[in-house]
Amino acid sequence: MRSDDFTSRRKATRNTGVTHGDAEISGAGKMSTRGTRYWNSGSIPLIGPDVLGDIISTAGDIGIVISDIGQILSVLVNPTHQQFRNLDHWEGRDIRDFLATESVTKLDAQLAAFSTGAGEARPMELNHTDSGEWEFPIRYTLHQIGPDGALLMLGRDLRPIAEMQQQLVKAQLALERDYEAQREYDTRFRVVMEASREAFVFVSLSSGRITDLNAAAATLFGAAIADLQNAGFAQEFDAKRKGELIDQLADMAISERTRPVELVARRTRKRLAVSPTIFRAAGERVLLCRIQNAEEIEQSTDELTENLNALYQEGSDAIVFTDRDGTIQAANEAFLNLVDIAHVTLARGKALADFLARGSVDAKVMIDNASRSGHMSLYATKLTSDFGSETSVEISATYLNDRAHPALVFVIRDASRVDAVRRPGVAVSDEGVRSVMELVGSATLKDIVSETTDVVEKMCIETAVELTRNNRVAAAEMLGLSRQSLYVKLRKYGLLHRDPN
Repeated sequence: MRSDDFTSRRKATRNTGVTHGDAEISGAGKMSTRGTRYWNSGSIPLIGPDVLGDIISTAGDIGIVISDIGQILSVLVNPTHQQFRNLDHWEGRDIRDFLATESVTKLDAQLAAFSTGAGEARPMELNHTDSGEWEFPIRYTLHQIGPDGALLMLGRDLRPIAEMQQQLVKAQLALERDYEAQREYDTRFRVVMEASREAFVFVSLSSGRITDLNAAAATLFGAAIADLQNAGFAQEFDAKRKGELIDQLADMAISERTRPVELVARRTRKRLAVSPTIFRAAGERVLLCRIQNAEEIEQSTDELTENLNALYQEGSDAIVFTDRDGTIQAANEAFLNLVDIAHVTLARGKALADFLARGSVDAKVMIDNASRSGHMSLYATKLTSDFGSETSVEISATYLNDRAHPALVFVIRDASRVDAVRRPGVAVSDEGVRSVMELVGSATLKDIVSETTDVVEKMCIETAVELTRNNRVAAAEMLGLSRQSLYVKLRKYGLLHRDPN
């Protein structure tokens, strides 16, 4: 609206002679008894030009007055809107210079419609750009404000809506990714459950009902999977109440008891062994029950126990069970023959180190290495009998890390015949022979033998230090050297300050 139009209308108002003390009624409104003017419905008050700019700037986020050809006459920015920069440099330029390519077509279509009189008050969304540095979308409504074709573009900033839409799109994509991952995990779970030959049943601890099971479990119960889904777990067994069985399985799952619970299936009358494991998923505690046929377990267990017992009693290798300190708890007949002991009671309670040639050195090396890595194989040493005779043996040690009763198992093999075969000469690998042969012609026989001896000596010292975990006293005793001689050789081969790890 132009300023001269506002001035003429204000003058016409003054000429009507309306004052606060009068009770005259104009065509635009009426006066109250106190002189305050109230506008009739549908009437428009006279607004001064100095106030109109503030109204337009606060009515929307941005207001642009353009000519009928698109030249920017004025730019009004909402002072409370902090997202826009200073746009004074837009005035006097074509609005198309600050629009994206696809938005120019929209604006031209609206301007053409207004020029022909077919313009509609339909909003349009335009994307503004300013020298390619920043971009923002605006929803405009066009209003004709003068006979010269000037148009007022009132706009609302769409960036908050666009940001919200982007967040919704990202959230939707994240949900879809999570859904696909969930489907993948569910498929893997189903494949593993159905491919497993062992029977598994998932039981809700709160309701005591079966939440899931595989085909192997359904076969043991004698029913279809669909019939067992959501059925009471305790109802599938004879003489078992829901509360008693679930509490028993929960107590067993959190205890150190390893023996399964034996139950009788109601439909198939089979004796089943149930081994529960408890875990929490989505805030609910669930029991994973591994179910086996008790008769098959007993049969396989009996056969294995029988075979192992026969191997222990009649095997050619000596087998000794000790505690973590190396105290003998049990030994077979082969061990008694090696150490010349009449009865196992004479060996029980003694330390295994008492029967080793190097005593506690050998025992400590084997126990430490077996406890650290779980086992140690082919440790060469000698056993000493009660009568002082020595027998060359090879020992393998295994640590059974049972939480209730940890134990060490030593399998001892008589190596005296092997030593007799090896005694005339030491077996040398082909690679070692070739390495020595390459020295022929380039060095004297004395130098070749001296160098080969140094290599073997260094390897033996390294092995002894490693087995004793850098215990120099034990390593010297193992090699048959004095402590001083070992330090000399360690210094000679650069092993004195070597990291034991």
